[in-house]
Amino acid sequence: MEVLNGIPIELTLEAVLERMRVRNRNETIIKNVQEMLEVARPIARPKALYDVAYVENKEEDSLEIGGVKFNSRVLRANLDKVERVFPFIVTCGRELDEIDIPADDFIKGYYLDQIKETVVVLARQYLEELLKRNYAIEQLSRMGPGAGAGGDWPLPQQEKLFSLFGGRDKVEELIGVRLTERFLMVPIKSVSGIFFPTKVKFESCQICPRERCMVRRAPYDPELAEKYRSGVAV
Repeated sequence: MEVLNGIPIELTLEAVLERMRVRNRNETIIKNVQEMLEVARPIARPKALYDVAYVENKEEDSLEIGGVKFNSRVLRANLDKVERVFPFIVTCGRELDEIDIPADDFIKGYYLDQIKETVVVLARQYLEELLKRNYAIEQLSRMGPGAGAGGDWPLPQQEKLFSLFGGRDKVEELIGVRLTERFLMVPIKSVSGIFFPTKVKFESCQICPRERCMVRRAPYDPELAEKYRSGVAV
């Protein structure tokens, strides 16, 4: 297991504006984002946990990773020919989460939220590139419990993912991410899942029919979704 407590990221104004998908970049928006960046930059400390694990005991809609059984037809299909994977947890860090914004200041709260989102995405991208470089992998895809895939990999299995790193208490001790009783992570701007090598890039959004989703990364592909429902390795 590896702990990354000081992930280097370049938290720029442009990175945040791109994340926000701002079309009309007027002076007021830029000023407000820049103001929050000046608060966030000095204390931003994104963190990550990752490990190398091996896939075993593949069944129709389940498999074991690092000796822990996960139930997901989609994950099973994606890992049909994969033996080595990389479980991970990445967070924007408690430092940003503890910035005190008045409850009625919705504007600052929104921009801070977008900054935290940018930080966790940059940190996750850093980890992905680190894994590709260190393990000589050309391309990685990822899946996480509760993240799209049409509900195939349910959120409660977050508990099992955390167990790969020693459980709830250990993860919180190492990188400050707490798992709630509803299996949500705090800080909210945290992501978890499994990185796996793949020839064709996979996004869970491709098989999720949810129409209105602000974080959609790829269009819904009904043909691909049907293949996964049938348990066909893609």
